[in-house]
Amino acid sequence: MNDELITVRGTVRALEDGRALIEVEQGGCGRCHEEGGCGGQQLTQMFCSGPRTYEADNTIGAHVGDKVVIATVPGSVRKTANLAYGVPLLGMIGGAIVGMQLFGEMGGMLGALAGLGAAFAYVRGRSNRDAYTSGLDSRPQIVSRL
Repeated sequence: MNDELITVRGTVRALEDGRALIEVEQGGCGRCHEEGGCGGQQLTQMFCSGPRTYEADNTIGAHVGDKVVIATVPGSVRKTANLAYGVPLLGMIGGAIVGMQLFGEMGGMLGALAGLGAAFAYVRGRSNRDAYTSGLDSRPQIVSRL
């Protein structure tokens, strides 16, 4: 497995409590055309035409207007996507199956809504907890100035 950090360049737009809001120059890791690249940058350009901004730990003391490189570990993007998309989908499907078995068609619809609501609550709680308890190595960090 490749342990190389995923990096992207950007400009610091705001600072708050040791974190920086970074406007990135491109979406994704920039490896769209390389072997093993996912092509995600082309997909994001279809749906997001405005500037992309992300929060990152300001470990180097960058200032507003600085050009910087931010980095994250490769698995963190996949883990976050699975949490944000996979858990609600599974919650909705699971709720629909249980509701359908217990109460028929109407139960399936209500079960899907209940499962989706429970999944969203779980994702929100997990995201809030991870924001305060996860190690610095799993969150995006500013690693250098340009």
